[in-house]
Amino acid sequence: MWNPKAQLWGAETAEPGGARVRTTRAARRKSTPSPGCAEEAPGVREGGVAAPEVAMATETEAAEPVVPSLVDRYFTRWYKPDVKGKFCEDHCILQHSNRICVITLAESHPVLQSGKTIKSISYQISTNCSRLQNKVSGKFKRGAQFLTELAPLCKIYCSDGEEYTVSSCVRGRLMEVNENILHKPSILQEKPSTEGYIAVVLPKFEESKSITEGLLTQKQYEEVIVKRINATTTS
Repeated sequence: MWNPKAQLWGAETAEPGGARVRTTRAARRKSTPSPGCAEEAPGVREGGVAAPEVAMATETEAAEPVVPSLVDRYFTRWYKPDVKGKFCEDHCILQHSNRICVITLAESHPVLQSGKTIKSISYQISTNCSRLQNKVSGKFKRGAQFLTELAPLCKIYCSDGEEYTVSSCVRGRLMEVNENILHKPSILQEKPSTEGYIAVVLPKFEESKSITEGLLTQKQYEEVIVKRINATTTS
């Protein structure tokens, strides 16, 4: 099972947003009061002048850099808007440097919007084809199902009666599907870019550079969202 934290980034403790927590010995010495100082006023003395704790905290917060998320550090985000001509049914493809592509829902997809409740998810895309039957083995990934850009991966059924099909968006071999979302569909909405991913696809080596043709960059995708908002407000 593809695990973004354990497999690609190692077992490291992370705060929301990807910031790692590391406490050095020097930092611990500074934060631990020395014996006999319990009656001293809070603060750090420099040259006989007590520096207020509030001022120190403000300076520390201002100096902290913005740390990118783990996904943004190791993956490039690509987007496919209005998949199969269906308005707002946008997909996101997380492309790793090793060619692996993780298929997820884009932030603007109706399933991720407020008010939607997922009733069930199925990898049974037709009577004779189930993505759960995909069995990969060996160095050459034998048994992997081959996918085209529009090949369906799964179907999402919502409590309001709406049904959504998630497509591959890239050509390649299906490495695995995320069976966890079958048992707990809510993680698809709560963590769509990590634990709630749909599937993992491996493009052919000779096609690894061309698979992003027809996909949008993060900036281009944001421009599409802005145009949608403007069209809605002016109509």
